[in-house]
Amino acid sequence: MTLGGRRVAVQRPRVRAADGSGELPVAAYELFAGTEILGRLALERMLGGLSTRRYPVGLEPVGTQVTQGATGTSKSAVSRRFVAMTHTALAELMRADLSGLDLVCLLIDGVHFGEHTCVVALGIDIDGTKHPLALVEGATENATLARELLTGLRERGLDTTRPILCVIDGAKALRRAILDVFDHPVIARCQQHKIRNVRDKLPERLGGPVEHRMRTAYRAASALDAEAQLLTLARELDKPHPGAAASLREGLTETLTVLRLGVPPTLARTLRSTNTIESMISICRDHAGNVKRWQDGTMALRWCAAGMVEAGKQFRRVNGYLHLPALRAALEAEVAKTVTGPCEDQEVVEAA
Repeated sequence: MTLGGRRVAVQRPRVRAADGSGELPVAAYELFAGTEILGRLALERMLGGLSTRRYPVGLEPVGTQVTQGATGTSKSAVSRRFVAMTHTALAELMRADLSGLDLVCLLIDGVHFGEHTCVVALGIDIDGTKHPLALVEGATENATLARELLTGLRERGLDTTRPILCVIDGAKALRRAILDVFDHPVIARCQQHKIRNVRDKLPERLGGPVEHRMRTAYRAASALDAEAQLLTLARELDKPHPGAAASLREGLTETLTVLRLGVPPTLARTLRSTNTIESMISICRDHAGNVKRWQDGTMALRWCAAGMVEAGKQFRRVNGYLHLPALRAALEAEVAKTVTGPCEDQEVVEAA
């Protein structure tokens, strides 16, 4: 039976029916004899940073005599249980039904585990709850990989016909995949990534002042005012630093999406960057900190999925979630402005 995270031998209780029909199950024994608890303990401790070698250190003390006769704490046994539990976590994450999920915002980003890249998706529903949705593994963060991720969400029941805010770091592959799968996406590029991209193309003495001006512009009263400030800055950088100026202009409109939608500041702080999904990715990386060698893509998927599930247990509703219904209305209005019908002149011809 299971005791304190280990297997302990006991005298098996037997109960037979009085009418002689045979042996009856003992519910209490079957409960304690199960190995599911051991699997959960292995998952929790290894995600918490305890290695398979030091796994016995984190076990509940049960006395020297019991410990000496206990089993199931070897490195290989713990590793097998952990692999089984992470396979389960991956399967449950990828099989979850999304038909009842009313997403307002979708965030997509990539995380690297050794030579493997996992593209992950995080959704925010109309109530402000964050949901780890799915992940796929590949060599690079390309459009095919991202399209596979989003197509999988659609096949699991996610409604891709409604307007949705898609927050990305600016990768063209992610943008292409979103446009291919969703009917009415409104794309917002991360302002933090844009600031870093511009600053990386500037000398150190100019990085700070330019970053300050960009942050000031992103907090302007209107998207029109912000765009004017940023274009003015780009013109000033054209001659001395043309690379920074080009980087600033590239995708400029999409960095102002949240401001153009009129999102209140409390909610805008969450949606103007990819910090929300990067926080989940950071938890995945922390949990996998003890891994020194990534054997294959399946291993990367298992660890990433387990980290996403663990991160989901720590999530709180986003700040300003009460404004999400207003954001939904703003998205519908934004899509309505961009959808236009045929405007061809038609000549009326009378039949002879």
